[in-house]
Amino acid sequence: MTGRRCSLRTGSLVGWDSVALENDALRVTVLPAKGADIYELVDLRSDIDVLFKAPWGLKSPGAPPREGSGDVEFLWNYEGGWQELLPNANDACSYRGIEVPFHGEVATLPWEWEVVRDKPDEVAVRFSTHCRKTPFRLERLMRLEQGKAQLVLEETVRNDSDHAAHLVWGHHCVVGPPFLEPGCRLELPARAVVTRPEVWEETARLAPGQTERWPHARLRAGGTVDLREVPGLEAGSHDDVYAIDLEAGWVSVTNPSRGLTFRLAWDADLFTCVVLWQPYGGANELPLSGSYALGIEPWTSRHCLEQALAAGEAVELAAGESLATSLYATLESSDPSAGAGEAA
Repeated sequence: MTGRRCSLRTGSLVGWDSVALENDALRVTVLPAKGADIYELVDLRSDIDVLFKAPWGLKSPGAPPREGSGDVEFLWNYEGGWQELLPNANDACSYRGIEVPFHGEVATLPWEWEVVRDKPDEVAVRFSTHCRKTPFRLERLMRLEQGKAQLVLEETVRNDSDHAAHLVWGHHCVVGPPFLEPGCRLELPARAVVTRPEVWEETARLAPGQTERWPHARLRAGGTVDLREVPGLEAGSHDDVYAIDLEAGWVSVTNPSRGLTFRLAWDADLFTCVVLWQPYGGANELPLSGSYALGIEPWTSRHCLEQALAAGEAVELAAGESLATSLYATLESSDPSAGAGEAA
């Protein structure tokens, strides 16, 4: 595929307009009207999409909410992939008398988009949206360069109000089969792991309310587990884990049998923790039943906005102030017979 030019295409997926950026190594498909979801991230050398595809699939616009999703709009038509969370992550909460939904606003809003560059050596598209309940505008420039198996996200959030406002920001990036399978290895430079005060689901394998040294965590049944080792469906477990006290801003998942590594990198001074969603064959309750996936999600705080504000972990933007940052998603290919090697 060496020498293939970058390209930009529009289309439709189950009734959703789509925008696809492609170079000689990657294809990235975005659904602008559906929260600018990154629906697929395909390694063209192996034709593997590393992102999670929910077994129930993507539903068309206007379809009834998925059974079991209740009033959580984020879950009404959650299809996997990669979403952006702002100005809240985690539980719905109250901020200055405003009810801010689970995982924020932008993931459920339509985004505008415009082509910034469409050349043989580079394609770039800017996506943007404005929150309805809170005063934030979010822009995301997505860029691919010829010859690089790397997606660059250049992002800016701006407070459009005349007073200071707070936010929590996160990326809900989830990998899944066929890339994710038993034998995959998770690496990240955390010093500690924390579990929720209560079990996520009765199939949780990890003891609740623990803080342990990464990469080991205590099991409910006794003993410990190395969280770097990805099990298969036989684990029958479903957990949420927070990796904290990061030494640097990156995470990687390697599939040694396929010779493929997915790496996500960011500014660790901004996104200070990684949420590890781990439905390993034990997601039994609707609406997530049947999921086998691994969330590798950098967040500015593991708390919702209300709790983050109380803990001094919320990001504050003054009136008219902007905050810019970049993330880098890279797919590295190697000879499977040579092994996965070590994460850099």
